[in-house]
Amino acid sequence: MAYDLITMGRIGVDLYPLQTGVPLPQVTSFGKFLGGSASNVAVAAARLGRRTAVITRTGDDPFGTYLHEALKGFGVDDRWVTPVPGLPTPVTFCEVFPPDDFPLYFYRQPKAPDLEIDAHELDLDAIRDAGVFWVTGTGLSEEPSRTATLAALTHRAKAGTTVFDLDWRPMFWTRDLNGSRRGADAARPFYTEALRHTTVAVGNLDEVEVATGVREPHAAARALLDAGVELAVVKQGPKGVLAVNSAGESAEVPPLPVNVLNGLGAGDAFGGCLVHGLLAGWDLEKIMRHANAAGAIVASRLECSSAMPTPGEIEAAVTAGAVQ
Repeated sequence: MAYDLITMGRIGVDLYPLQTGVPLPQVTSFGKFLGGSASNVAVAAARLGRRTAVITRTGDDPFGTYLHEALKGFGVDDRWVTPVPGLPTPVTFCEVFPPDDFPLYFYRQPKAPDLEIDAHELDLDAIRDAGVFWVTGTGLSEEPSRTATLAALTHRAKAGTTVFDLDWRPMFWTRDLNGSRRGADAARPFYTEALRHTTVAVGNLDEVEVATGVREPHAAARALLDAGVELAVVKQGPKGVLAVNSAGESAEVPPLPVNVLNGLGAGDAFGGCLVHGLLAGWDLEKIMRHANAAGAIVASRLECSSAMPTPGEIEAAVTAGAVQ
């Protein structure tokens, strides 16, 4: 039986402070959660009843064991989550200063295991047969993950729905092999190549600018469509989300009112609900309204993975026009 969704990319342990409005040096206690965008999207879709799996790698250590247990607890298949001897499982800390300041501190040295995904170890048939295949920009930042990501996309050849989460994290693109600094200009050719093989692109204004060189939302959406995708989703922060498809349909939906506690998992909840709506065949505006609601719900909660909403919670927020 094919999966509804297979994601490929980051995984790690999120250590979030249990005190808000407190800088890390003064924090006294933390909560431990499964993290990493690709893994969180798989969790979000599983919470909505979808059969999901993630392709990633961890360290061969207790945190790696914890991530396997967490994935299975959330109903995500972990068969393609493998250990990398000698590399520690990544840990991410954040500071929580609601409503809009959530600094992240990634501990992915000397290298994150999820960047050691190898093309020769991929189950390409499963990737081709999934209803939705989801990859991220971080997966393009280093080898062998870059080659593996592009190999998976090439083999899938736009079968079903193939989503490219632009996922621009400049700190993951800081150095090339000879030590020179890199940035958006160096990343753009790899983004361009990935877009050729995908049907949906999702990103915020910074991310679409990295991918296309264009920042204005409508122009960026058009540039993404011209690059080869069939649906461009541009997140505009407080202005909501814009979605435009190759058939000329568009939807621009404002955000739901919410008291933000931690905005870091909102994008992943949005992604999981986007996948759910695409698989369900919803119209563009319904997908965006429900995905917006899913993101807003998670923004009202501290954690990411365990905060992913149920269908009933999303429907209630859409109906109410706000997160209660």
